This record gives sequence, structure tokens and C-alpha cells, in this order.
Amino acid sequence: MSSRLASKVAILVIASTVASCGLPRSGPTKNEIFAGSVQNEGNAFVVAVTDHVANATAVTPAYGFSDSFRNAGQLGADTIRPGDTLGLTFWENVQDGILTTEGAPAALEEVQVDSAGMIFVPYAGRIRAADNTPEALRRIITEKLEDQTPDPQVTVRRIAGDGATVSVVGDINGQGVYPIQRPTRTLSGMLAAAGGVNVETEIATITVTRGSHRSKIWLQDLYDNASNDIALRNGDRILVEGDTRTYTVLGATGGQNRVPFVSQTLSALEAVAQVGGLNSNVADPTGMFVLRNEDAAVANAVLGRTDLQGTQRMAYVLDLTEPTGMFMARDFGIRDGDTIYVTEAPFVRWNKTISALTGSLNSVDTLNNLATN
Repeated sequence: MSSRLASKVAILVIASTVASCGLPRSGPTKNEIFAGSVQNEGNAFVVAVTDHVANATAVTPAYGFSDSFRNAGQLGADTIRPGDTLGLTFWENVQDGILTTEGAPAALEEVQVDSAGMIFVPYAGRIRAADNTPEALRRIITEKLEDQTPDPQVTVRRIAGDGATVSVVGDINGQGVYPIQRPTRTLSGMLAAAGGVNVETEIATITVTRGSHRSKIWLQDLYDNASNDIALRNGDRILVEGDTRTYTVLGATGGQNRVPFVSQTLSALEAVAQVGGLNSNVADPTGMFVLRNEDAAVANAVLGRTDLQGTQRMAYVLDLTEPTGMFMARDFGIRDGDTIYVTEAPFVRWNKTISALTGSLNSVDTLNNLATN
């Protein structure tokens, strides 16, 4: 009798322990999330996704060049700048000229324009070359030499130098520093000169930094809208990179991971599909949550309020079993930094409890048999 009583006591103790201890699970249950809502004196708003909610939260990154970038005119391809290299050739019509003999040209193939914009020409002295075109500089040199030799003939060529340059870095096939020349005076021309981008076009972004100003666009918008093909300026820095936005998936899904965006816009349905969808063995299709820190303006619009200030914690819940549930998941947009969490079905926890209890009872039976033998 004492042995049977001991077995019963052991069973009761084990059952009580299993019921009270925390069973293994991937996160909170749906009811636990609802219990932590502001409505239940928690610190997060739990909101069911409707058409109104989907529209109020549809905030897509708005990239675009500012007016200062769009309104800048193209640089003159022939304008000489400090750092440029020039080629000068001279002819004289006298037998013993100051630079050459009659009919024979004298050439200065590489004349560097200094930081002050000046060059030195023999018998003409220091001459300002910067901000002139080759033709204007030719006339200036000719006038200077006329006092030294009769009717001098001069040609001036602008050789591609580093006077006006742009740096191109990132996901580009040819990173480097490129001169602004006639074919590369605009953004699209410079990208082509650098070999083109080597990231998916749909998620490629272009950032242009000019002094203290910075603007960013999608690569696709560069070709869809001609006004985005801005004129470049000396010292511009161009950064090409893929979309850096990510979201996190946790819970009863096909995979738990931090996932990059693969398109400019991404719905909750597409986001879960990227990790293999819901785990049909354990997922609760009524408990798909999108956790987000929402700006006050959006939170007020979602909740129909005007008094909220500062960032608000929001838990948007999607019930995929409802008649429009899949449509809501398709229309609800995911944003950078979002966390998608899918709860486990209630029966899964029940099965875990039963399994734990059954395993414990088997252990008790084994111990009891050993004790009685």
C-alpha cells in the first residue's frame, strides 16, 4: 500500500511540475501578446490589420534629388580648370624665331595648370588658363607673343586631366576617380564610364554627395525620369549600393533570420514567403504579428487619435484564416527594421505538455519498478 501511495504522490508531483514550469517554445503566445497591449495596461498597441491600417501605414522610402542637384547646369566640356593638362603648339613665319624656325612647329605637349589656374609659356610669361576655353586661351597667348615675333600661330588642346573629377565607389564594376568630359557630364554617363553597376537594378541605389549636401535615388528612377540624370560637378562623390533595408522573421515559420529586401516594396505575405512561409506543423495562422516602432503621426492615423507623441510600439496582427486575411497580408507593407513573429498553435503547447508529462510518467514507472523489485 505504501508503494502505491508513493507512486501516486510522485505522479501528482510530476504533473504539477510540468504544468507550472516553462515548456520549450519559440516565443510568446498570441494571448500573451494581447495581454501586453496598452488596452490591458501594457506598453504596446495591438492592432488588427484592416484596409484602413494598411493604407495608413503604407510609407515607402521616398528618394529623390533636391532642387539644388536638379537645377545645376552641365559643365562646359572645354572649360579649363586647375589640374588640367594642356597641349600647346607654336608656328612662326621667320627663319630664326624665338621658339622655332620658319614652318617647323614647336610643341609643349604637357603643360599642367597649377592650383591657381595659371600656366607658364616661354616668352609670354604666366598666363591665367583656368575658366577659359582652349580658343580663348589661344587668343591670349597669341597676343602675348605678338610683341616677340610677328604673326605667331598657336593651337591649344585640353588633354583629359584631373581638373574636374568625380569619384565613383560601391557596387560598380570600375571604382575610381574619373574626369568630367563631354560624355561624362551627367550621372548616367559617369556610371556607364565606370562600367555600370553590379547589383540588381530593382534594389540598386545611387547616392551623390556634393559638399555638405547628399541626395539618393533608386537606380531605376534614374532611367525612368530624365530629370534625375543630373549634371555633375567637380568633387562629386557617387556611391552605388544595394538596398540596405532588412527585416527579422521569428517564430513558427520556415526559417528564422534577418532578411534583406529584394524589391523596393515588400508585403507581409512576400516577406514570410522569403523564409519558406508558415510552418504548417506548428504555426497559428491567426497569430501573425508585425512588430514596429511607429512614428506618432502614423500611430495617430492608425488609431484615430491626435494625442500620441513620440515613437509608439505597435503590434499589427494578421489573421490569415479570415476571408480577407490573405489579401490583408498582401496589402500590408513591411518596412526597414520590422520584426515578423508567428505564434505557435495552441495544440502545439498542449502536445508539448502531454509529451513532457508522458515522458515523466514513464520515468516514474521505471523508478517505481526498480524500487519494488
